[in-house]
Amino acid sequence: MSYLIRVSLPDVPGSLGELAEAFGMIDANIQSVDIVDTMAAAGSEGAGMVTDDIVVELPTGTMVDTLITAVASVQGAEVDSIRPFTGRVDRRGQIQMLSRIVSAAGDEQRAMEELVGAIPRSMTSSWAVALRETEDGLVRVAASQAAPEDDGSHPEMANVDKARILLPDADTWVPEAWWLLDTALSITRLPGTDLVLVVGRVGGPDFLASEVAQIGDLGSIIGAILS
Repeated sequence: MSYLIRVSLPDVPGSLGELAEAFGMIDANIQSVDIVDTMAAAGSEGAGMVTDDIVVELPTGTMVDTLITAVASVQGAEVDSIRPFTGRVDRRGQIQMLSRIVSAAGDEQRAMEELVGAIPRSMTSSWAVALRETEDGLVRVAASQAAPEDDGSHPEMANVDKARILLPDADTWVPEAWWLLDTALSITRLPGTDLVLVVGRVGGPDFLASEVAQIGDLGSIIGAILS
């Protein structure tokens, strides 16, 4: 069974090596490592922190709790979240996705299908949906395989002028199905078009500011390609 574990580590030489050694002690196989965010230490002294997304395969019969114990054995390391995950983190796949979208620039439907198909793996998320903003509300254009089913509603989107996290209390227009299973949501417009992209991560973790900025940058690039 493979898991995606988000870990915060002291940003010092050797910390990732210590974690890899701890995982090796429980026969966990690291399949991919991706740096999500770095944070400098407050003031001028002390180590900052780095947040990594690590895909780890556990031997059959090994409990997921052993991963948490392994992380705890590394001084200063903390588990932010852990969930089952298929495949590998592939943020470099965004370049291939952009290439395919350029090739499909004259076919908006195909371009959106390429987008939502690539986002889950490249953004360590669970699903993505592309929608069009119309006078009658949002209309679904394309959705990844694991996205919530289209309930036929056309929600009236509000207060989305830049890439940001969606919040249950503030964004009451969001369909209830999008929030199921404690799903974290991020949204961005595709400038120059009437399209928006919603990215969902079932069970968390919440999107970091760096991830939201990356989603916004992708939206800007794709909007420029299509407009």
